[in-house]
Amino acid sequence: MLRRLEAEFGDEVRITYVMGGLAREFERPVETMRHVIDAAAATQMPADPRLWLEAPPKSSYPASLAVKAAGEQGLEGPYLRRVREALMCERVKADNTDALTALARDVPGLDVARFAVDLGSNAIVERFGADLETARGAGAQMPAFILAGEVVASDAIRAAVAGAGARPQGLPSVEEALRRWPRLAVPEVAAACDAPGPRAPAELWRLALEWRARPTSFVTGDLWSAA
Repeated sequence: MLRRLEAEFGDEVRITYVMGGLAREFERPVETMRHVIDAAAATQMPADPRLWLEAPPKSSYPASLAVKAAGEQGLEGPYLRRVREALMCERVKADNTDALTALARDVPGLDVARFAVDLGSNAIVERFGADLETARGAGAQMPAFILAGEVVASDAIRAAVAGAGARPQGLPSVEEALRRWPRLAVPEVAAACDAPGPRAPAELWRLALEWRARPTSFVTGDLWSAA
């Protein structure tokens, strides 16, 4: 849904990221793994749940703090996406400063040195604390977090997408979408390009055969990028 909004409305879309603090401590990683599998099955988004058996993160709070640190440079969205890919698809135990700083190097435009300083600051702890209060005050129910979790529970976003056709800008082709976003899953391509059913995967594999797209495979699906 987020990709469709971005495709339809471009720079008019503004997202405010509120880190709700999924778990101060993951006490039952196998239970979390079940949530990941269920979310992947429901959304068809890719995931590799073996992380929760092999080396589960201790907490989601360090990653939440890191997103707020990236937000100091206006890049919380791209950084949050990169952390989700690392945790949910690549089995990266992103719960410590070294791992989170390494992921910052993958975000175009992010000043890693400044990010590292911000990550260790009291100001970031205070901003995350304010987010926790906002989420709790709104009665937010934390969903099982998965790659597409940005808008998984937003009725407002659903309504906006449903009415987005009133202001069409011309949706991108599949190849254009791959050039616009670093990596996309099939459901995101289908939404952004209005290619439901078999159309999105068929076009992705056609581009792959022409060496113009490249899949990265995980247990429950693929992430696609431009070749």
